Amino acid sequence: MASSEDIIGQKYDRCLADFLVKAGVGFSAGVVASVILFRRRTWPIALTTGFGAGAAYADCDRSFNPARIPGTRIVSSEPSK
Repeated sequence: MASSEDIIGQKYDRCLADFLVKAGVGFSAGVVASVILFRRRTWPIALTTGFGAGAAYADCDRSFNPARIPGTRIVSSEPSK
């Protein structure tokens, strides 16, 4: 059985990897949009990188705090009285 430190470490590793992938994809899409559509302006790069980072942050928040997932219910292990 994995210790709680290992579980937290795995969650942080997953969050970091997810952040790098989503921010990288956002950055790439921003560069393409900047070159093709917006005459080499920088704001599309910053905007899409921010969207990727925000999506990664939201996913990480949900993995650490499952009570924030809509439609879920936290059931205690104590018997009801």
